[in-house]
Amino acid sequence: MIFVTGGSGLIGNFLIPALLEQGHKVKALYREQVPAIPGSEQVQWLEGDVLDPLFLRKALQDVTHVFHCAGVVSYAPQDEELLKQVNIEGTANIVDVCLEHPGIRLCHVSSIAAVGRPKGATLLTENSKWDLAEEHSAYARSKYWGELEVWRGIAEGLSAVIVNPSVILGPADWNRSSTQLFKYIYRERPFYTGGSANFVDVRDVVAAMLQLAFSDISGERYILNAGLMSYKEFFEQAAHCFRKKAPSTKVPPALAEVVWRFEHVRAWLTGGRPLITKDTARVAAKSHVFSNEKICREINLTFRPLSESIVWVCEQLQLSSSEVVGSPGK
Repeated sequence: MIFVTGGSGLIGNFLIPALLEQGHKVKALYREQVPAIPGSEQVQWLEGDVLDPLFLRKALQDVTHVFHCAGVVSYAPQDEELLKQVNIEGTANIVDVCLEHPGIRLCHVSSIAAVGRPKGATLLTENSKWDLAEEHSAYARSKYWGELEVWRGIAEGLSAVIVNPSVILGPADWNRSSTQLFKYIYRERPFYTGGSANFVDVRDVVAAMLQLAFSDISGERYILNAGLMSYKEFFEQAAHCFRKKAPSTKVPPALAEVVWRFEHVRAWLTGGRPLITKDTARVAAKSHVFSNEKICREINLTFRPLSESIVWVCEQLQLSSSEVVGSPGK
């Protein structure tokens, strides 16, 4: 029996059908509602919370493998406590319960945000050192400390592997995760920022997780990244797929610094959520390259070209839920 946390999230939506296709029995954790995915009726769906150890103890009965995909991705200041609870405490709970069941294998989904960024380094690997003195976003800190909980479990005898995906591309809710980038283009927003981001196809993330989880590999972390692409190029490719107008006005770094401060004040006064934060403004201006050499070498994984992934996501979004985003400009 396989247990998947974050069953209603982007990775879970593709991991669960893949597990079923391989003939595995699956139970999965969901929040709010059961996702409409292929084979959903074959899954034992459990409504619960990774912050509830008693629930997790019951969920892990008769389980041989755990895929811990649940997590919060946010750069909004008001989500800092939630990030700590879910990404750190929730992961600690998963590790503790796994340790109570000798023989369980854990595949933990971390993030490239938890990979160190030494000054002057442009190519980052699994061994890049995390500097506690550096300024990190609340999200990055939560993923780093959550990952440390897994390393603690490994030190105590847990068989586990960690994956550190870059920005995951896949068709999902228009208002969540990387799909918001596609929504931004679909609505023909005029601005783009300098800098680049590292991206990876959700199908490649799932392929890597399956190979690693059912291997003898333990005590290793793997960066999952298809490559680096500038935001300008990403927006242009997505706009072409949607047949929309691409952003044409570049926002200089100095203006971005002004905008996030304005948004911070606006959100504080209105109780709303900022459209841009200090962390998103500064992350968008950086261009680190995350090496995928280790995962490609050790399990012979080949990543899909980013252009192919962008086309696929655009097509799937338009087929399934384009009405959700409304008309351009809204």
